[in-house]
Amino acid sequence: MPTLKNPPSVWTDGTLSLLAQGYAWLPDHMRASADGTVRTRLLGRRTVALRGPEAVAFFYDEQHVQRRAALPDPVLDTLFGQGAVHTLDGLAHRVRKAMFLSLLKDDKGIEALREHVLLRWREAVGRWREEPEESVVLFDETARVLALAVCDWTGVPVTGAGGAQLARDCVAMVDGFATAGPRHLRARHARKRQEEALGRLVARVREQRETAPDGSALDVVARHRDADGAVLDPRPAAVELLNIIRPTVAIAWFVTFAAHALHRWPEHRGPLRGDASGHLATGFAHEVRRFYPFAPFVGGLAARDLQWRGEIVPAGTLLLLDLYGQHHDPQLWAHPYRFDPHRYAAGESLRHLIPQGGGDAAEGHRCPGEEITVTLLTALVTEVAGLDVDVPDQDLTIPLSRMPTLPRSGFRLRLA
Repeated sequence: MPTLKNPPSVWTDGTLSLLAQGYAWLPDHMRASADGTVRTRLLGRRTVALRGPEAVAFFYDEQHVQRRAALPDPVLDTLFGQGAVHTLDGLAHRVRKAMFLSLLKDDKGIEALREHVLLRWREAVGRWREEPEESVVLFDETARVLALAVCDWTGVPVTGAGGAQLARDCVAMVDGFATAGPRHLRARHARKRQEEALGRLVARVREQRETAPDGSALDVVARHRDADGAVLDPRPAAVELLNIIRPTVAIAWFVTFAAHALHRWPEHRGPLRGDASGHLATGFAHEVRRFYPFAPFVGGLAARDLQWRGEIVPAGTLLLLDLYGQHHDPQLWAHPYRFDPHRYAAGESLRHLIPQGGGDAAEGHRCPGEEITVTLLTALVTEVAGLDVDVPDQDLTIPLSRMPTLPRSGFRLRLA
């Protein structure tokens, strides 16, 4: 059995070109590859990148790929947190993940979170109406709305000012994980500040000096026992609370992209306003997650010597699954660079849509919060489409060299 063709040398490290090219880096390498597999090095580690339905099944097989030690410390210290569920495998991962899945059940689950978000959103719109001549930055306002709403839902007590700080910190954690310099330092400081605050909160709940609403995320995380039967130390408990709060705030990226899409293709606004069933809004939400750039890829380590298309991939190789490239692959999508929210009703398969990972959410590493993202984005797409707004002149370009990216202006709007 041959090993990888043209194995990468120390002179082919792609880290700097990844940082320079951003989202275009891996798709460009895929186009140059004769067999749809990219071989390179990142941070000195042998790396193999894959794409397509066969690759998704391969990548999300826990016998193939492990997450433990796969994420470098700069990513853990900003985006996910040390000891997070994303770093676990096997039974430890399933038990920790079950904690998250339990929060999505019954009347305290996703629908309750949606109601909190809509309440906070409409409060924000009311504030905008009080100063109709002033423009607002949609991204910043949406992040604050989502931070306050998810804290309402999780049982984490925050004031208005505290919610604004939490929103800024969660945005910083996402914004700074894939870069160096000031953005990365802001992300580290933001995570440290919020982990310490939430760790103290968990400790107060356990000491009965603070009340957590029964069945809330704060209550569930504070009481959770891992596979070894031990409760989480306050700091890892804070990490997992942030792994509920931070991704919810990150939906602000998708809401801003949705507003960008409505501005570019305003013909969708009227049908969304008359969409009583919500089917079009759901399709619009899915298309935003496919069309616009958010996560460029996901990674893990080869758990053992593996076989991929007749070649040996040595144990410990960094494996990447190309998300952005898969969402624009003409072999999987008709007219992939056309924004078309009707494509799913027309029969295009959602199984190729993997912005938050692939596989099974309960047993594997697909994000358990994906249903939250779709539900909240669908609701807010409808709300944004229902607003009569003016969009002032601004820079709405979306630079693919920046990860994560966003319209440069954050999308300023003014209520008409």
